[in-house]
Amino acid sequence: MGSDIGDLFERREIELDELRGQIIAIDAYNTIYQFLSSIRQRDGTSLHDSHGEVTSHLSGLLYRTTNLVEAGLKLVFVFDGVPPDFKAATIEKRMEIRNTATRQWKEALAAGREDALKYAQATSRLHPGMVEDAKSLLASMGIPVVQAASEGEAQAARMAACGDAGFVGSQDYDSLLFGAPKVVRNLAIGGKRKLPKKNIYVEVKPELIELQPNLDRLGITREQLIDIAILVGTDYDPGIHGIGAKRALQLICKHGTIEGVLAELGESVEHLHEIRNFFLNPDITPDYSLKWKMPDESRIKKLLCDEHDFSEVRVTKAIERLVAASGSMKQSTLDRWG
Repeated sequence: MGSDIGDLFERREIELDELRGQIIAIDAYNTIYQFLSSIRQRDGTSLHDSHGEVTSHLSGLLYRTTNLVEAGLKLVFVFDGVPPDFKAATIEKRMEIRNTATRQWKEALAAGREDALKYAQATSRLHPGMVEDAKSLLASMGIPVVQAASEGEAQAARMAACGDAGFVGSQDYDSLLFGAPKVVRNLAIGGKRKLPKKNIYVEVKPELIELQPNLDRLGITREQLIDIAILVGTDYDPGIHGIGAKRALQLICKHGTIEGVLAELGESVEHLHEIRNFFLNPDITPDYSLKWKMPDESRIKKLLCDEHDFSEVRVTKAIERLVAASGSMKQSTLDRWG
């Protein structure tokens, strides 16, 4: 979910061509949850195999990722590790939200209401077996996977900050709090999406947010941006009631740090110093390998077709596209360094 500070940032729409040849560190959980939310049947039911196991995320990883590889993007998926202790309350709250959404979805289905899909999209759960299948599929597709020590977006941000990746791919703004110089949103979303409560569809394009130009424009430091986010609420604290991003910006500009703001408001934030330090110095996996390989057709088919009942015809077509794109990318790299 991340911190709701998006209104502070200027961003620009970009074409995928602008990312050709670039390494994008993808926040894997963030992207997989998008697939679980969006790839559903009309009544809101996820895609399942004959064993009742959810396959929406595997479908998204195969087809959407293939599209991005065809566009010339060098993807690396970064998976979450162990969350910090002070995230426990957020994890519990998310479970409550999912349970409530599940009840509302079932009620909407029973009543034959058209809003069932809205509730269904908030019920997504990611189990360990689903994560392992996702990692296995990506490895079979020749795409590197990095296991973060803690938060995936923190690991991805550090990879971008040190130059191992050019961009972080995520819908959340927390990557910027962790120091990602450039964040690309909407990579996992293709084509058009329906506006909430309206029968209107709009085209969705990737958009780029650059950290330092936005900090310069706002007249703040990254440390102050973190303080703003803590006031609004992050994955590690609920924020201060009634404080949105623009009000938090005003207060931080007035006081300089969150301590002065909290003193004025007569409020406090539990684990304040730990949260701030975690954004600045998160737990990171220092050693990882970024090697792109040719897809392994037999492994992909075994996982998707044999184990999860995917259409062999459709999977074969996707593999053919992926092989052609991977070969072209490999050749262009050889040409560059030859």
